[in-house]
Amino acid sequence: MVQEKNDGINKEAILPPVQQNRPALSWDLKIKKKLKAVPSCLGKFRPFVGKCCHQCTPDSLHTNLGKISPLGFHNLLSVNETHTRYRGWLVRRVCCLLFVSGCKVYASPVSNRLERVCQSSSVKEGLASEHKAPEGGDGQEKLNRLLPYLPLIKTCICPAHLRFIGWVMLKMFASIFGCIEVNLNHLLALHRVSQEGTPLVYVYVRQSIIDCALIPLVLFCHNLQVPYTVCPYRINSSFLRSVLQKVGVVLLPPSALTEQDAEMDSLYSSVMTSLVHELLHEGQAISVGVSVKSGQGGQWLACIRQLIKKESVPNVSLVPVGISYDYMPKTNIQVGLTSVLQWLWSLLWRRPRGSVRIHFAQPFSLKEMCESGRCRIDEWLPLQDLLLPVILNNRTNSVFGQRRMSWLLPSSRYGSELIQERDLSVAIILHLIFSATSCMAVMSTSLVSSLLLHKHRKGVSASVLCRDVAWLTEELLLRSKDVGFGGTLVEVVHYSVSLLAPHLVIAALPSREDPFIIPCPALATTLHLNLHAQIVTHTFILEAVGACAVSAMLCEVAISGVSSRARSDGLDGEEVRGDMEFDVVLCQNELTERALQLCHLLPPGFVPPCQSSQSFALDAIDSLVRCGILIIEEIPRDVPICDFWKKEGALTWFASDDPYNSDSDCEEQDLHSYKISQPSHCPEMLFFLCSMLAGHLRTLCWTITGLERMDAPLPVLEFVAQIHSHLCDTANRKKQHYESCSEEAAHTAVRTLIDLGVLSEEPQEEGDFLGVSALFQLSENRQKLHRFISQYLYN
Repeated sequence: MVQEKNDGINKEAILPPVQQNRPALSWDLKIKKKLKAVPSCLGKFRPFVGKCCHQCTPDSLHTNLGKISPLGFHNLLSVNETHTRYRGWLVRRVCCLLFVSGCKVYASPVSNRLERVCQSSSVKEGLASEHKAPEGGDGQEKLNRLLPYLPLIKTCICPAHLRFIGWVMLKMFASIFGCIEVNLNHLLALHRVSQEGTPLVYVYVRQSIIDCALIPLVLFCHNLQVPYTVCPYRINSSFLRSVLQKVGVVLLPPSALTEQDAEMDSLYSSVMTSLVHELLHEGQAISVGVSVKSGQGGQWLACIRQLIKKESVPNVSLVPVGISYDYMPKTNIQVGLTSVLQWLWSLLWRRPRGSVRIHFAQPFSLKEMCESGRCRIDEWLPLQDLLLPVILNNRTNSVFGQRRMSWLLPSSRYGSELIQERDLSVAIILHLIFSATSCMAVMSTSLVSSLLLHKHRKGVSASVLCRDVAWLTEELLLRSKDVGFGGTLVEVVHYSVSLLAPHLVIAALPSREDPFIIPCPALATTLHLNLHAQIVTHTFILEAVGACAVSAMLCEVAISGVSSRARSDGLDGEEVRGDMEFDVVLCQNELTERALQLCHLLPPGFVPPCQSSQSFALDAIDSLVRCGILIIEEIPRDVPICDFWKKEGALTWFASDDPYNSDSDCEEQDLHSYKISQPSHCPEMLFFLCSMLAGHLRTLCWTITGLERMDAPLPVLEFVAQIHSHLCDTANRKKQHYESCSEEAAHTAVRTLIDLGVLSEEPQEEGDFLGVSALFQLSENRQKLHRFISQYLYN
């Protein structure tokens, strides 16, 4: 790490313990003493995460990679006198204040920014598009109409305000979290790129309002340029707005209740487009958060791409940022001065809990990604073109292509844009969402939540949980996924259980050898565990897709009655009855087809957009072979494999410069089949992987059954609210599967059904309305769709 004054930070760049002030273990004595610790590689060898995409940006990969030397981690909240230039008793009391005063602050000139913004073409177009705009107004009239946006344009970074807010944030976060760990591996690359003069754009996936504050604080404490942060939350207090706007926070206009309302304002979009251009032209850094559910925030990335295409800005370096929490504090997005003061006062009487892990990925050139042509969008097709022929017409072969997700950009601003240009912007947004999610560390609470939700829903003993945590940690490290914890196995599990304690029932009886841990059968518990477990699902997405494809084929075999041993009657995937035998041969082509069809139904962020769907499906099946679930069996051939002559007796020759043909084209492709391995743990592992996607698939099935109640088109928000209510009613009636009835799940399911053509959007004067399309008003077609999706549910 580069530090101009505070060299002492490097001395603490080691992996900290799981928690500094860990409470005394109350049940660890009952766990077997011979349990092994978390693998030693956690402390010595860690995966190098956050590399550039070797396919889309190979030049940035080789330029910024440099010499890989692990630098460890830095706890941002551990500030002492070694971080200052002074020593002594008094310095130890005010070391945080001295540290903040010694950090470097980059000035932000705003001398004539207002004039440049007013004269920009985008603002002129926005003023002309208003219905109330008079013809040929003078400069004063334009300024009056821009008056609500003047504070937004005058947003700046004041050094004095920034130092004070930085000190307040360090004290505030010290009351919330036990530690905030920063991966130092890519900070050297950030320093090098910033010194070259290329503006940096930090992109993260929205999880909490705290995300907006963490990235500027980390950069400020490491002497990097503090970015202008686009804040998507509404701030009510005028005092807070004035303070935040002096530290580079770009707020929503006071008249907008939500971010979507602000985007519908053409003048706000025009002002923001011009402001982004001016900030990049000044060499300022920008921080943008993207919502996976709605794509909100991605419009500013599309705006930056357009500026580069028009050569208004030479180039920018994109930096995906992965932020991981093992304890998510509750925050109120409707921020007011009174609520903030009450929240700060409550922090004085609470004990810090949890930790945060922040990974800055390797910066890459946006210009290289756009102009090289490596980011391919040629095969993008609507979802209904990919799946409806299979669902309704019982086609055996899928249509090759990738799902188009144009809804990630607001149609109000980009409706007139060419489809190819729009798809390229969406591809960049998807790529950044995937990159930011991929470099997130898996926290210990995520491991425990995933095991309790997907493997031990009916409860598990502490010793078995420790064994599974060690196994799952090894699997994550084998997949080059970093973890955000360290220490002995007992400490890691105890720390995770203590954070999840409000959602667990822990029974420690004298008659039991070790405690028994059961997740509470409640909506809040399931949603909380599912939120933490999503990062584990993202890591095992290949195996999960492959497992669901295997489950679909086994279900078809069981229904056809070919093998009564393929699946036990009534098996729900939560327990395995004895040693089950899967004496079934699975065809490679059909298994790959099932995986290909399923990957089209995944939410955004799971499949990398630079990888074709066919390649993803093949990797999903290969991943099951690598983890030992499937065994390859070659089908015997009539012709020996060494005989390259075709049956006609002659070879077919091709031109030597044809890149699509080779000598191997004259031989037939080897045919493979798969059998499920017979070890006793294999069915349990298969059901564990299937359960990771069961929540999303079950939401789709329940949503389809709820369409029967939708008689007339409804406004989008009201339609989603009714679907959400139906999901909650279904889960309450079944008293299980509460992870399928979250509000985010309802939004994702509705969006998937719109892309499938099941729901049709009808624009009206009051806004967009949603209704069931004519094709799926027939119950027969809805049943076909329900049957298609439910085949991937293992229970």
